Amino acid sequence: MSFQLPAPVPGARIIGLGSTQPEHVVTNDDLALRVETNDQWIRDRVGIVERRIADKDTSLVDMAVEAGSRAVLDSGLAPTDIDTVLVATCTMTAPIPNAAAQTADRIGIKAPAAFDLNAACAGFCYALATGADLIRAGSAKNVLVIGSEKLSDWIDWDDRSTCIIFADGAGAAVVTGAQTPDEVGVGPVSWGSAGDMAPVIHILEDTTGKLFQEGQSVFRWATTKIAPVALDAIAKAGLTPADIDVLVPHQANLRIVEAVAKRLRKEGARDEMRVADDIVHSGNTSSASIPMALDHMRTAGTVRSGEIALLVGFGAGLSFAGQVVRVP
Repeated sequence: MSFQLPAPVPGARIIGLGSTQPEHVVTNDDLALRVETNDQWIRDRVGIVERRIADKDTSLVDMAVEAGSRAVLDSGLAPTDIDTVLVATCTMTAPIPNAAAQTADRIGIKAPAAFDLNAACAGFCYALATGADLIRAGSAKNVLVIGSEKLSDWIDWDDRSTCIIFADGAGAAVVTGAQTPDEVGVGPVSWGSAGDMAPVIHILEDTTGKLFQEGQSVFRWATTKIAPVALDAIAKAGLTPADIDVLVPHQANLRIVEAVAKRLRKEGARDEMRVADDIVHSGNTSSASIPMALDHMRTAGTVRSGEIALLVGFGAGLSFAGQVVRVP
């Protein structure tokens, strides 16, 4: 006796994007009033000029709902067409209930498969790969993938090493099936982890429960290990670095972003390849940074529908993932 399985499809494609950020802007000069720092010091080390911080009454789920709703609207689908919701996040204040089911219900998506995924700053790429594989296997038809973070809940605002970096926001994508191989718009994932380095980013097990990061250790790891992941994702998609129109890495640090871009150009990427620099005005929003940066670039007209984008995320765990996608 054999089981009946859903019919697979050739792959998946992104058909909608959306994002949101809090209105409250915190500049480097604002932070200098609280900790020993200054605007130039922050710009030189992480490239950030300002970041957005949510007020105490705005939740991670609130931001996920807004970004997810915008992505669904952009896709042309109705909420009732979505059958699976994935929320990538590492900043829920409590593990139960999850963000995905709440978010889905508030958007008007009834009774979907809904779960959270925690791969920290690599979370969106992990969730996108998971959603694409669910579609390819026939387990889902239309998946809403959201990265949403309220890092301000976990930051010690007197710790100069972290308060200058992290911020709040959400970004989302709607993923659906490709009916022919030529329609496939999400490439194979290149992913992995370095669990031996888990201590360099963690939540302190003391009375503060705040985020701790060994910035220099993360910087050295990312500037040497992430470009090979990006190159592997390109190769798995059957492309070359010269095929990439836009690079959208996790917005962790502008110096890391520039280092990855430099390595890709050394391996054959075009000089005119555009590189996301959303961190300058958005800060590091963990799993939200990649979809938010891509959505901002599309809104600004610096990327166009049909172009090839390379996404690559990395962060606590340490976890990393990347894939090539076609811009919707």
